[in-house]
Amino acid sequence: MCGIVGIVGKSNVNQALYDALTVLQHRGQDAAGIVTSHDGRLFLRKDNGLVRDVFHQRHMQRLVGHMGIGHVRYPTAGSSTSAEAQPFYVNSPYGITLAHNGNLTNVEQLAKEIYESDLRHVNTNSDSEVLLNVFAHELAQRGKLQPTEEDVFAAVTDVHNRCVGGYSVVAMITGYGIVGFRDPHGIRPIVFGQRHTDEGVEYMIASESVSLDVLGFTLIRDLAPGEAVYITEDGQLFTRQCATNPSLTPCIFEHVYLARPDSIIDGISVYKARLRMGEKLADKILRERPDHDIDVVIPIPDTSRTSALELANHLGVKFREGFVKNRYIGRTFIMPGQAARKKSVRQKLNAIELEFRGKNVMLVDDSIVRGTTCKQIIQMAREAGAKNVYFCSAAPAVRYPNVYGIDMPSAHELIAHNRTTQEVADLIGADWLIYQDLPDLIEAVGGGKIKIEHFDCAVFDGKYVTGDVDEAYLNRIESARNDASKAKTQAVSAIIDLYNN
Repeated sequence: MCGIVGIVGKSNVNQALYDALTVLQHRGQDAAGIVTSHDGRLFLRKDNGLVRDVFHQRHMQRLVGHMGIGHVRYPTAGSSTSAEAQPFYVNSPYGITLAHNGNLTNVEQLAKEIYESDLRHVNTNSDSEVLLNVFAHELAQRGKLQPTEEDVFAAVTDVHNRCVGGYSVVAMITGYGIVGFRDPHGIRPIVFGQRHTDEGVEYMIASESVSLDVLGFTLIRDLAPGEAVYITEDGQLFTRQCATNPSLTPCIFEHVYLARPDSIIDGISVYKARLRMGEKLADKILRERPDHDIDVVIPIPDTSRTSALELANHLGVKFREGFVKNRYIGRTFIMPGQAARKKSVRQKLNAIELEFRGKNVMLVDDSIVRGTTCKQIIQMAREAGAKNVYFCSAAPAVRYPNVYGIDMPSAHELIAHNRTTQEVADLIGADWLIYQDLPDLIEAVGGGKIKIEHFDCAVFDGKYVTGDVDEAYLNRIESARNDASKAKTQAVSAIIDLYNN
């Protein structure tokens, strides 16, 4: 769940890249990076931290050039050191930089191939660096002094043939142009658009359409699964389908939580999808408890607000803002380490007592992953005087890890794994817990004007669309993702960074 952006402009693009990354900050708070190209030279700045903290005036002044790419990162496995901040760079061929959103499920095999067959060195544990080296190797195989769009698309085709998983990518070929591409299943989102200036047409590629909107670009469309777009340094745009059997199965969790509500993904408004989630939840509540005693519906800000509002409207119940959010605390879902998540909840939210005192309260959240956050929020509601606390999830029970670029923890850290709804309700302290049904979620997201029949719903149903995920693979990622492993890795990394600095 990283954020990527690439711009080919008619003047310096450093400020536009910065602004785009701030719009995509919700997709990653661990690290940020920008690289630009000018007169055949690259200018790079990347480090751990938020966009506003990584880039100061002195850094921005050095990022010259009318072509560049950017990235905001959060760790999906392993460490969160600055060494894994993106974009990554290889000097051969041409000098290529790359930023990636997603996760490769065959990364171990690829890393071995890169070393033994491609004769390339990978310096980090990041699958993004592996993907970069695969793309660079395949482009080098064309053997051209000056690559054409045909060479670029042929290299992307070979990437699809070798790489398995969910990925959207922007890569800059120094002195030639920027390429963006999407995995053959279209799991991770990527869009492109244009804007007209006095100097000519500028192009932008990004994870979400909202970043185009904010910068005044007009959305052209999403990249199709397996498709690539190549924009030359002088502003020529080419697109090509580069996969043999593409099939659109986008990640449904983008609509549940990851994306901003003002984004449009694969032609679907995230905002309208979340409205429909609220409608479906209201229908389920009325089926199960037609004589419910809910006095007020209160969202857990911010992602669930849209669904909660529509839920309240359909139930004919008051909607109230019962929690005030501290805007200066990051998203707890993507904070590394359970201790940080626990500490941040009380810092992030504060209850307005008058909305809880003596009432039967229905709290609405987008999903329940570990259960840590909602358990504390339910306790806050009780302390504020709620008579009964009901809890509603706009998503079904999260029972399985994600392997395509979202830091869902190991199965045993998921509160709903091998537990019934009542068992989860008891653990989080809710008087009543209601989950969205998966068919209803699919209908809510894919039931608008743009019809999508199949989604990646692996976190809910355990069906991994790439077909290569087995128990052995899940066991391997569990060892990499559990919080104890992360804490140990980050402690060692901190010592190394301290020594190096």
